[in-house]
Amino acid sequence: MSIERFSSGGPWEARVGYSRAVRAGPHVHVAGCTGVDAAGGLVGPGDLRAQLRQAIANAERALAMAGAALEDVVRTRIYVTDIARWEEAADAHAEAFGAHPPAAAMLGVSALIDPAMLVEIEVEAWSPRKVGPPSAPP
Repeated sequence: MSIERFSSGGPWEARVGYSRAVRAGPHVHVAGCTGVDAAGGLVGPGDLRAQLRQAIANAERALAMAGAALEDVVRTRIYVTDIARWEEAADAHAEAFGAHPPAAAMLGVSALIDPAMLVEIEVEAWSPRKVGPPSAPP
């Protein structure tokens, strides 16, 4: 089994020393994603739902780099800085995963790396690579 590592090119990856996503066989692990846009700005300051929507979009892009998609996700871990706001996180999570719900955990944490960040999500997917050309229709 080979291990493939994927980088989004974000500054935290090199600074901390991690990959945005890692594929090990059919397993795809995505590092914690926050509500930062492509320009590096935080989306929705003070808005937990908006931040989690952006974080899930970031996770979706990481999955795509590794050949997987949101419907392949089997586990999520959501970290919120104010657990009393869990319903906002739940709404954004259900919006993205409601049709194909993964196993999930939500945890309250004291802080994230940037005090303005309210939520972070990790995802794990199971997505075997297809071997050979697609089958011809009968």
